[in-house]
Amino acid sequence: MTQALVALPYIGQLTAFTVFLLIAGIGFVFLLISLVIGELFEHGIELVGDGLDHGGPSFLSTRILSVFVTAFGGTGAIATNMGAGLLASSLVGGLTGFAFSGLIFAFASFLHSQQASSDIRREDLIGKTAEVTVGIPQGGLGQIRCRIGDTFIDRIARASDGTAVPPHSVVKIESDIGETVLVSRPFNPSKE
Repeated sequence: MTQALVALPYIGQLTAFTVFLLIAGIGFVFLLISLVIGELFEHGIELVGDGLDHGGPSFLSTRILSVFVTAFGGTGAIATNMGAGLLASSLVGGLTGFAFSGLIFAFASFLHSQQASSDIRREDLIGKTAEVTVGIPQGGLGQIRCRIGDTFIDRIARASDGTAVPPHSVVKIESDIGETVLVSRPFNPSKE
């Protein structure tokens, strides 16, 4: 108890500049820890924002909050050092914190939107056209490449009629049997 009373006089000696620097330092330490270890407290935030989870980054992410706190403290300290009052420095820090954390959130959202999903169902392949990338020998196996959305899928392929199919031919996927697809050449009256 006496140690707490002894420490109290030193709190009164802290300047606004020092407090803003401490806030920036705490935010920066949390940012470094979350970058090295990963998201901190992510399960607790999932419980708080359970209905808001859309599979992307959250504004309540440890990294985004750490950027906000670091920018708030850093720019608040700069504003205080330049002669701004406590309220003005807090306002500058808050606006800058929102701006920086908003930029990080937008960048994280952009990166998340660029991720491709590897969850392709069999129904997505059947009926699609594909290009033969490795020629299919008579009665043998080759390889095809099919585009589904923004994702290219490479699969082992066999001709459904057992004929040879040269590379760069366009084929139609008839069925998907495990890791192999059965393909056929589309009817082309100009070659008949």
